Amino acid sequence: MTQPPWTGTEGPEPSGPVISAGAELDPVHPPTRPAGTARRRVSPTGLTTAEVAERVARGQINDVPVRSSRSTVDIIRGNVFTRFNAIIGVLWVIMFFVAPIQDSLFGFVIIANTGIGIIQELRAKKTLDSLAVIGEAKPTVRRDGVAAEVSTSEIVLHDLVELGPGDKVVVDGEVAEADSLEIDESLLTGEADPVVKQPGDLVMSGSFVVAGGGAFTATKVGREAYAAQLAEEASRFTLVASELRSGISTILKYVTWMMIPTATGLVISQLVVKETNVKDSVARTVGGIVPMIPEGLVLLTSVAFAIGVIRLGRQQCLVQELPAIEGLARVDVVCLDKTGTLTEGGMDVAELRTLGGADEPYVRKVLGALGESDPRPNASLQAVIDACPDSEDWRCTESLPFSSARKYSGASFSEGNGEESTWLLGAPDVLLPPGDPVLADIDQLNQQGLRVLLLVRTAGELDAADVAAGAKPTALVVLEQRLRPEAADTLRYFGEQNVAAKVISGDNAIAVGAVAGKLGLPGAADTVDARRLPAEQSAMAEELDANTVFGRVSPQQKRDMVGALQSRGHTVAMTGDGVNDVLALKDADIGVSMGTGSEATRAVAQIVLLNNSFATLPSVVAEGRRVIGNITRVATLFLTKTVYSVLLAILVVCSQVEYPFLPRHLTLLSTLTIGVPAFFLALAPNTERAKPNFVRRVMRYAIPAGVIAGTATFCTYLLARSHYSGPGALDAETSAATLTLFLVAMWVLAIIARPYTWWRIALVATMGGAFLLVLVVPWLQHFFALKLVGTTMPWAAVAVAAAAAALLEFTWRWVDRRFPADAETRAT
Repeated sequence: MTQPPWTGTEGPEPSGPVISAGAELDPVHPPTRPAGTARRRVSPTGLTTAEVAERVARGQINDVPVRSSRSTVDIIRGNVFTRFNAIIGVLWVIMFFVAPIQDSLFGFVIIANTGIGIIQELRAKKTLDSLAVIGEAKPTVRRDGVAAEVSTSEIVLHDLVELGPGDKVVVDGEVAEADSLEIDESLLTGEADPVVKQPGDLVMSGSFVVAGGGAFTATKVGREAYAAQLAEEASRFTLVASELRSGISTILKYVTWMMIPTATGLVISQLVVKETNVKDSVARTVGGIVPMIPEGLVLLTSVAFAIGVIRLGRQQCLVQELPAIEGLARVDVVCLDKTGTLTEGGMDVAELRTLGGADEPYVRKVLGALGESDPRPNASLQAVIDACPDSEDWRCTESLPFSSARKYSGASFSEGNGEESTWLLGAPDVLLPPGDPVLADIDQLNQQGLRVLLLVRTAGELDAADVAAGAKPTALVVLEQRLRPEAADTLRYFGEQNVAAKVISGDNAIAVGAVAGKLGLPGAADTVDARRLPAEQSAMAEELDANTVFGRVSPQQKRDMVGALQSRGHTVAMTGDGVNDVLALKDADIGVSMGTGSEATRAVAQIVLLNNSFATLPSVVAEGRRVIGNITRVATLFLTKTVYSVLLAILVVCSQVEYPFLPRHLTLLSTLTIGVPAFFLALAPNTERAKPNFVRRVMRYAIPAGVIAGTATFCTYLLARSHYSGPGALDAETSAATLTLFLVAMWVLAIIARPYTWWRIALVATMGGAFLLVLVVPWLQHFFALKLVGTTMPWAAVAVAAAAAALLEFTWRWVDRRFPADAETRAT
């Protein structure tokens, strides 16, 4: 078979620069060739080794830093230089000068927390970076006449980069060779229709090939490439677009505003109004301010995400954007492409059925020639190539590569005997008019889950819109698809988790339904031909809600279907591996690509399954649910502390009494009732489906719990002030108040830890035992300034705490009835 006609196309010698360096980028109007410039002459063999080395020495390489994670410096800076670390740092310095070391323990806790955050994120970075290298697309570059895959960063100026269906254009360039080359620039310009490229046309980084093949010369590399800045920003480790993170930011903003007036009033109350020891007043003032700060909440969120990345990384799942872990946990509709997702990429020719008395050996020659005419065959054509060897005496004079929009490919040949012929191979119901008798036989094959291609001979021109008109059916190519062994279990898992699965495929609807039926997908029997779907969004959404399997879906329709589902309030995940899935993957809430998928799909997907196993998805869902559910739990603990700290400060200011606690007391309480338990709870298994309205869900428990804890503690403090007198009265009052606050906070922890397992019970019991140890060991009593005096007041403190615990239980149940979680709607 001769080489396709586009190989080796050359252009004229340039008379000036191709594109002026530093030209302003316009994402809507891509750059065009400046007037008075010509195309660069391209050698069909590409650059020589010496020319590559020369350009590397000059720094003309594609040095855009593509990172899947923040740099080490950014990680350290992001964990150390925070608003609350700055506040605590100032208070820590003050405490060094006015109080014993035990009142400065909160500073060491912050250092430990920050260190843990840095270490875990660095571990996540290492995992992400190693997976990114595995999943990195490697463009094919022609050098010294030999095509070889290289890393994107190894491309140099004027390299000749080959293109095929699904390939992403990684740098700006000028088309040197083209064979029906169609490039989709919608991700850059918003233009939906693919653009046909001819030699001399410009191509932009970030676009991708939807049909045809060719090669282009790199004219801009590195940071000069069009949209390179956008690509760099999009590929970075990021926590944006996350309801969890934005919710925590909102909470912290409100906490900051509450802290300012409360802390100011506390400072004035303790330093000016009360005539007490200055150093003791400063210590108690700091003791009132520090617990208002939920300093560990951001840390634990980062740690939970980081550990999620590490866990998924061990399963060869690359999370390109961390919110994807959270997002997939919120998904209630998952759209599945059949080929490559429910079925394996490879196919086998099960039967070749000739039509109209066609000669089978001749048909095999035609199929072999068609296969050889496409330099980048898809899975269907590869199966044909494997079954039908090429005929050496046939010469391809023109070719039409497969396109998802057309749903067929074709070629014109000069046969060995000098006869000319033109053939098309593709979807039978596209190449034949409705009602054709051949379609009845095809429907029977489709109902068995087989994929059928139709070979037709046509007299029309390949580039004509009606090339299939009057075509003569010659043969049916029956392909057997290999079902993924894990697909049935994965679909069953989604059904059990109330996640609706929608199969959206470009294949024949009946065949798609048969495959889905073999996998046990409910509703697979009622298939819908997407060509008959209404174009109006609301009507399309109704059809999507009512049905499960859709065939003959065009790439633009896939995108429209995702939008229609989202318009109904659904959180949509889209899986795919082909170039026809790119637009839908980009628009879906979560895009999931297979590792062997096209470069374009991997570039736009948030999650890449490097092991190509659909069965990995439940692990991602479970990891997201673990993160969201557990962070909601621990956020309630942290914010309960903030609420009761603010309330105590307000009550102290209004009552004009000394603040009951020193920093050491609240450091002890925070460690035992929040810090240590929260770390274990944040990393525990959790299969509860993620729910929206994070801020509301947290605050509906944290506010009443904090109010009850703060009120109970202050009541005990006032009772103790009336009970004790003398020089050591304040220490005794503090100890009684600390006992009440610890018991109430422990009850909040006991509620949060439900449902109980052996390790949760052990965790709560261990924290209680640690506090009891402090109360009974003399040197710990002295270190933490905690000593219960007498029996009346300690038992009164326990009684107040018991009443508060009963009120907590009642309030918790009332909140569940008054604000049920299941009644909440999707956040918009």
